[in-house]
Amino acid sequence: MTALLLALALSAAPAAEAAELQPLPGGTFRMGTDEGLPHEGPSHRVTVSPFAIDRHEVTNARFARFVAATAYVTEAEKIGWAGVFRPGAGWQPVNGASWKAPGGPNSSVKGRDAHPVVHVSWNDARAFCAWAGKRLPTEAEFEFAARSGKQGELYAWGGRELAPGGRHLANTWQGPFPERDSGADGFRGPGPVGSFPANGYGLFDVIGNVWEWTADGFDPRAYRGRDGVRDPRGPARAEQRVIRGGSWICTPHYCSGYRVAARQSSPPDSALDNLGFRCASDAAPKK
Repeated sequence: MTALLLALALSAAPAAEAAELQPLPGGTFRMGTDEGLPHEGPSHRVTVSPFAIDRHEVTNARFARFVAATAYVTEAEKIGWAGVFRPGAGWQPVNGASWKAPGGPNSSVKGRDAHPVVHVSWNDARAFCAWAGKRLPTEAEFEFAARSGKQGELYAWGGRELAPGGRHLANTWQGPFPERDSGADGFRGPGPVGSFPANGYGLFDVIGNVWEWTADGFDPRAYRGRDGVRDPRGPARAEQRVIRGGSWICTPHYCSGYRVAARQSSPPDSALDNLGFRCASDAAPKK
């Protein structure tokens, strides 16, 4: 995989990939929470160096350009199946499901260029980011970006209301779970990126739509004893990788992953229809 990432990094990515990046100043913030699940705490102070992160989740159109330029084949395509969530039935392994056929062999991404790419593994995401001259964000970078300077808040837009004033600010599940998503927010399933307002840093869908891969290995005890650390990282070797941001499947009674401190994990070879990614980059050196 290392040789493949190097080869992809040396191939030319479109200039549009650089334009996706939003520079962020870095800084010190309180990461995690003392109000959530045990692996989401304790709240602790960390510092992240200046970096840049994609404004949007990587879309089908962007991933298609990568595949066209490199002939890359995703892990789901090699394995022959991927996980699809079907209301009323739950998670199912579906033969032939992949990034270009997210519901199975009779589906396609035609007309969904602006939707986030799904059914991509952690390895697939890293390969794309390498081709684009970027990398996956660390877990700390993702939370810093999602919070956009709002300390101690539950949601990326601030406050403690999921739909303040009845206004939906992220793509999540409404209705009885898992039987029926009412689509009150405008979507049943992933929606086009940028369908909801950006956060204070100009980033879209850092909450909801699809979970997003981060670079870090998952350790449920990672936050213990690291108060004051700069640029923290999870374990390099881990059976699971951290995912952030929640998805269209999240409800108050199932995962509630749309909280800025929420963290979950998934095996690096997993490919699900509520899991995508965005890329990040080290800050450009000052001239």
